[in-house]
Amino acid sequence: MQAHDIEAALNAGGVTNEAAKTFVKQWAAHLNPAHVEVVSAADDKRLVSEALTAGEIQEVAGGRFFSRSYSKDTARSEERTFVASSNPADKGSYNNWADSTEIKAKVEALMKDGMAGKTMYVLPYLMSPPDSVLKQWAAGVELTDSRVVVLHMIRMARVGADYINDLPDQSNFVRGVHVTGDLDDLQQGTPNDKRHFVTVADERLLLHYGSSYGGNALLGKIAHGLRQASYDGWASGGFLAEQFMLIGILDKQTGRTYYICGGFPSASGKTNLAMMHPPAALADRYEVHFFGDDIAWIYVDETDGKLYAFNPEYGVFGVAKDTNEVSNPNALYSIGENSRALFTNTAYNPGLKDVWWEGRTKEYPEDLSGWEDWRGDPISARPADKQKSGDNGDEWAHPNSRFTTNLANVPNISPDADAPKGVPIDAIIFGGRVREREPLIRAIRGVAEGVYDGLTLGAEATFAAEGKQGLLRYDPMSMRPFLSYPEAKYAEHWLNIVGQAREKPVFAHVNWFQRGDDGRYIWPGYSENLRALLWLLDFAAGKATGEESPVGVLPKESELNLEGLDIASDDLERLLSIDYERWRLEMTNREEHLRQFEGLPDAIWQAHRDMAKAFEA
Repeated sequence: MQAHDIEAALNAGGVTNEAAKTFVKQWAAHLNPAHVEVVSAADDKRLVSEALTAGEIQEVAGGRFFSRSYSKDTARSEERTFVASSNPADKGSYNNWADSTEIKAKVEALMKDGMAGKTMYVLPYLMSPPDSVLKQWAAGVELTDSRVVVLHMIRMARVGADYINDLPDQSNFVRGVHVTGDLDDLQQGTPNDKRHFVTVADERLLLHYGSSYGGNALLGKIAHGLRQASYDGWASGGFLAEQFMLIGILDKQTGRTYYICGGFPSASGKTNLAMMHPPAALADRYEVHFFGDDIAWIYVDETDGKLYAFNPEYGVFGVAKDTNEVSNPNALYSIGENSRALFTNTAYNPGLKDVWWEGRTKEYPEDLSGWEDWRGDPISARPADKQKSGDNGDEWAHPNSRFTTNLANVPNISPDADAPKGVPIDAIIFGGRVREREPLIRAIRGVAEGVYDGLTLGAEATFAAEGKQGLLRYDPMSMRPFLSYPEAKYAEHWLNIVGQAREKPVFAHVNWFQRGDDGRYIWPGYSENLRALLWLLDFAAGKATGEESPVGVLPKESELNLEGLDIASDDLERLLSIDYERWRLEMTNREEHLRQFEGLPDAIWQAHRDMAKAFEA
């Protein structure tokens, strides 16, 4: 394209930001697209129609849509994800640091002419409520060659030229370039893998090559909303960007809403917790309000000194597997008829215009006619023993199949979801999937002790997966795949931000996944999890005292609101106690884990020593 044609396209799309225009023109010269098109949320219906005509998506009954990604492009790729900068001191244990000069040259070469014959879609977006106090860190422009990526971004972020045109500093936006590449020729998973997903943190530049799926391609989400934002928050000294859920709990009796945010590793119940509704016995008194299930930006307000948080996203990119009327009815509602939800890599039936995934219903669809698995292969063509086996490799839907929907579709969305300041945080919780050692909930006294707990967060490995049963795969603050600077500095930044708050939140650790000797879950989970959080709020208010233990304060049975819950006394006793022998082993593992983070603040080590000493008593 000629420069004047690009200028005309930008003008037609309403872009007046000259720095954004320069960015688009520079990359158009490098990528050589056939067309340039500026996108806003208002273009969704037209783009959906075009994608349907092109066969990029399929119809799902009720005004929803379905797409398949390439068979080797179905999840984030941590080993091909890099944080780059000009400063080697930014290297951490987990951030896969690279020299920015070297890796930029490599990725730019891979991207050269990568949009030839294609349309370059220009997506100006905002990762915050429109009038947020952190708005200066929230604006971005993504360039992509994928119309399906555009449809996801419209559902996940606020998209439109106005979000970048009114910036006080016209150059202050994250620059993102996404090129799909030739997915058949990327040598995924080999020593010659060409995929590169790079956050050049000190330049606020995102270069993603070799995917059209999820966090690899939706640059506003993880690359900007977590990796870049966490670096920005640290470099500015002003905020935290965390992979946290954020909810409000309204006590209708008092009229007060309490706000809780927290981090959970993969498969530890974060989305179900964020979208839960109260158990029937408590529904007359309490409501749970949803803000977000994946990202929270956290800061201290200068005027009142309180710790605030908000969800920078505008949608939900949820895992479909096991989402049903029991586990998450609010999620099902949010992807119901007329939601314009977009499903990815589920099973699909073009005749019925329907989707299905494992856990959607107790049984597989009885009639196999027309059903295709996530690869597009007919289920009926499989050998009979593989049609409904449920075995690994025989799934109808990919285990990481997804749904994408706008926040406005979530039935329990908070009335304060767009509050410019966010909401004041009363509690910060962490939780991993642990079979035996962790109790239902334990409150933690002190900021350093709470940060220490977050740094040692993890989910339990199985013997088959890791060879060390009972050992955690540590996932600090649930940010292991998203950390953008060294862990010791990360811990220090946490201590500084939360330490500035005049009113400190209470910290706690939760575990919904304890199992009995017979292998069953002994806590019912889902909506019943509210009971543990209500105890935590009572503890913070001085209404509950709990029982002291080496790992924090455990609820007394009499302090838990168990109205309407039928649970065996033996199970409850186990849920509210700790296994000293396993915890002593865990303290040894934690010390090994923490020693890899050179320069960890003394306060964190002191919290560790204090807990270890408590087990010696």
